[in-house]
Amino acid sequence: MGLPKHNRLKQPKAFQAVYSQGKRYQSHHLVLRVLPQTNPENKTIPTQFGIAVSQKVSKKAVIRNRLKRQIRAAIRVLLPSVSPGYRIVIGIKRNGIECKYEHFLRELKELLINAEIIHGHKREHIL
Repeated sequence: MGLPKHNRLKQPKAFQAVYSQGKRYQSHHLVLRVLPQTNPENKTIPTQFGIAVSQKVSKKAVIRNRLKRQIRAAIRVLLPSVSPGYRIVIGIKRNGIECKYEHFLRELKELLINAEIIHGHKREHIL
């Protein structure tokens, strides 16, 4: 099961904007790039997520797709507590191939707290 359509970042121009203008946060296995969305009509824009797994991580598409599924599952768990109005691209480092779902969930939550995207949490309250 994927993310809801309004929470997906799919356009190549949107990815490029996040890569060129976004702020970068990293942990041992993940890299998070965050770009606040501008909103001219004062509507709430849902936060959009994109996942990037390079062939440098693994040449096998099966492994890259498994990593993306694990990240999507972690995003779904954290989505209710995420503040609206951001574009986020999550990249997996080369050593991320050894990582399990629980590690991805913990690291992603820590990165979102550091980026101040998860509201209502302080840094001390990490999984």
